[in-house]
Amino acid sequence: MIEVEFLGPLGNKTYKANANDLYALKEELQKIPEIEPWLKDCAIALNDEIITSLDKTINKGDRVALLPPVCGG
Repeated sequence: MIEVEFLGPLGNKTYKANANDLYALKEELQKIPEIEPWLKDCAIALNDEIITSLDKTINKGDRVALLPPVCGG
């Protein structure tokens, strides 16, 4: 099991997932109505590193964070 953090406007929540790669995690997260619209715009961090491809294996204990776009002023 892995832990996924939803940050900022996603509600600062934590979600437990059973996915073993980022493709499976994406499928799992698409089933959450309040998260699904954000998925195409979020950056993904795996163990505190921004990833650019879903071709990554997720291991038990890995930390995944969804980082929505933000604007400042």
